[in-house]
Amino acid sequence: MLWIMRFSGLFTALLAVIVLSPSLQSFPPAEAIRSSHLDAYLRFPPSSDAPPRRFSFRRSPVFRNAADCPAADADSGVCSPSLVHVAITLDFEYLRGSIAAVHSILQHSSCPESVFFHFLVSETDLESLVRSSFPELKFKVYYFDPETVRSMISTSVRQALEQPLNYARNYLAGMLEPCVRRVIYLDSDLIVVDDIAKLWRTDLGSKTIGAPEYCHANFTKYFTPAFWSDERFSGAFQGRSPCYFNTGVMVMDLERWRKVGYTEVIERWMEIQKSDRIYELGSLPPFLLVFAGEVAPIEHRWNQHGLGGDNVRGSCRDLHPGPVSLLHWSGSGKPWFRLDSRKPCPLDTLWAPYDLYGHSR
Repeated sequence: MLWIMRFSGLFTALLAVIVLSPSLQSFPPAEAIRSSHLDAYLRFPPSSDAPPRRFSFRRSPVFRNAADCPAADADSGVCSPSLVHVAITLDFEYLRGSIAAVHSILQHSSCPESVFFHFLVSETDLESLVRSSFPELKFKVYYFDPETVRSMISTSVRQALEQPLNYARNYLAGMLEPCVRRVIYLDSDLIVVDDIAKLWRTDLGSKTIGAPEYCHANFTKYFTPAFWSDERFSGAFQGRSPCYFNTGVMVMDLERWRKVGYTEVIERWMEIQKSDRIYELGSLPPFLLVFAGEVAPIEHRWNQHGLGGDNVRGSCRDLHPGPVSLLHWSGSGKPWFRLDSRKPCPLDTLWAPYDLYGHSR
């Protein structure tokens, strides 16, 4: 009974957020183009004439800028200093989640005209599906060649964590235009219920990335006993106080990333993993190795994660205490699958209003 009362209160509060969100919003024409940056790992496969898989998404409402939003500089394109840059991966398995994430960001943004989306893909035929729901969205599509990382990926506790596209965020600094100095990276299994500009304005100080940290978590479990027993590896944390952070929500200083060359540092750890098996959890541990203890803190409200349950059972989870700006279904259970199976977790109903999916006839 207690959790029902808590959930009822949360649901009412979030409904109020949704209803009271700014409704003055709009977008310039879509700019979906393929990036030509760093052809070594941005090589497009031959275009396919085959029709897209059977997906159909409803068109999103048109959201317009509030009166006090900065005027967009149409001539600057992606390099306009007024833009908020958001990077999200797109693939067929998680496309429904990505579309819902975009919808939620636009709905709660006070200046959606100033939000520019960078979509990372390893499959073709996805651009038209995005455009069908958001015909005026400002976005670009960047092809990430899976072969860039395939040989460096080791087995994980869950096969979904082994997909090459999970590692595309390691290459954002090279994939995006040099004029894009900062980006918010978001996973596909989340919704934003606050103005994304607040997250964008995070003060990173001297740090390269910002994220909510969870220092109460048992950090040692993210690496194998072989890692902790070998000073060559565990010494990476010497002089740091590392805490767990979830890489599904990050503010990234791409300019600093490029200067240091963090992509190559992450790749070196992935190569060590292939030979020495120092972790079990996909693309997360290399980020922890490089950045844990050197992360600009962000309020926990910006990543209420773990709503998908754990990586084995997909059990239902409750929210962490405190306010909510972003709900994240990290873990094995995704809200669209559970809703379709008519076995949803209570919090899955908060994701449903942003779902634009409709079966094609």
